Amino acid sequence: MKLYKRLLVHGAGQEDIQVPEIHFRRAHPEDAARLQDIRRAAFAPVFASFRSILGDDLYELAQRRDDEAQEGLLTSLMAADSGWELYVAQSGDEVVGFVALRLAPETLVGEIGLNAVDPAQAGKGIGTAMYEFAAARLKQAGMKVATVGTGGDPSHAPARRAYRKAGFDIEIPSVWMYRKL
Repeated sequence: MKLYKRLLVHGAGQEDIQVPEIHFRRAHPEDAARLQDIRRAAFAPVFASFRSILGDDLYELAQRRDDEAQEGLLTSLMAADSGWELYVAQSGDEVVGFVALRLAPETLVGEIGLNAVDPAQAGKGIGTAMYEFAAARLKQAGMKVATVGTGGDPSHAPARRAYRKAGFDIEIPSVWMYRKL
């Protein structure tokens, strides 16, 4: 769809880092295995964080099934009738990330849903480019607001930084609480 080229400039006297050109296109069925690989690798630290926070007993009772269901969620986003647009981020011929978008013409609010960047590609500006692409696509579709939800735990800190860097600067804090019965 669009090409993004990013030049990340570090402090004075440091080298500039050239970020590869990132191309965005709709996901194809043949992308499924690669997207699942990226999802698995990107969310492994998140699921480990949840287990660490909750402890093994609560994790098994309250969270494990949701974490395991994420594979099916990604598969469902690829369906033509899902209500979502699923895009892949490519650097050359390599798929390096994905982002799901939902457009709500009745409210003019667009949502960034499940998304991930290959952890082997982290720190190259791909996430920021992906969220800028997402915002541009939502705006192109007539949306007036873009939303994204993320976790508040330490494992989601990189995602929060990337969203903020892409201009998501208004937050409603939320806490998900547990009690073992």
